[in-house]
Amino acid sequence: MALGYKARRRWSLVILVIGLPVYIIVAVTIMSRLDRLPVLAELAVYVALGVLWALPFRFVFRGIGQADPEAEKDPGQPDR
Repeated sequence: MALGYKARRRWSLVILVIGLPVYIIVAVTIMSRLDRLPVLAELAVYVALGVLWALPFRFVFRGIGQADPEAEKDPGQPDR
C-alpha cells in the first residue's frame, strides 16, 4: 500500500512535530542513564542516534519538498 503525496506530507509533519521530540527525549534519557562514555564514543553514539531516527521514515520524507505530482499544472506557471 503506497501512500499518496498528501498523506506522506501529513505523516511527515506528524513525525517531525510529535515523533522527533519523543525520540529525542527517549535518546537523552537512555544516554543519561549510562555511565559517562569517552568523548569520541559519546559523539559517535549521538551521531548514530541522530541518523537512526530517520532511516525507517525515508519513504515518508522522499519527495516531500517537490511539487505535488498529482496536481494539475497551471498553464501560466513555467516549468522548473
